[in-house]
Amino acid sequence: MASLENTELFELLEPGAAALGFELLAVEISGSGGSTVLRAYIDGADGVAVDDCARVSRQLSAILDVEDPLPGRYTLEVSSPGLDRPLSKRRHFELAIGQDVNIRTGPRVVGRHRFTGVLRRVTDDTVVVDVDGEPYDIPLLDIVKARLVPDYESLNKDLTGNR
Repeated sequence: MASLENTELFELLEPGAAALGFELLAVEISGSGGSTVLRAYIDGADGVAVDDCARVSRQLSAILDVEDPLPGRYTLEVSSPGLDRPLSKRRHFELAIGQDVNIRTGPRVVGRHRFTGVLRRVTDDTVVVDVDGEPYDIPLLDIVKARLVPDYESLNKDLTGNR
């Protein structure tokens, strides 16, 4: 479900986040050269506060300093998953059934790389996404990035009390 580089980084950093009581949801690398950003998304049973991100950042920085897995300079950012939380494990997809998702694949699946629709089900090796009324079976191993699509309209109604 992720590139080999991200998978190796995830496996390297996951125990560090877990030691502090947090689940490492995903690891992303963006940019290049001096502006490379390594972003780690964490979640906790009681959510994630700014102080939690700082604690996990110190923990992960120590691991990265010792292991030195990335060439050159980079900035580490530790963040809560937010409303558009990443989906990186089968369990994350199972928890998102019935919700809108955005999925990007490496190899083309039925002639496409991008799928945005309702996640209908998860099998052992695929997810089924309903895009404009048509179901697509997407192999989990072909997914390079997946996120929930926030429903801002419902959130706004919930926050304002308007129903």
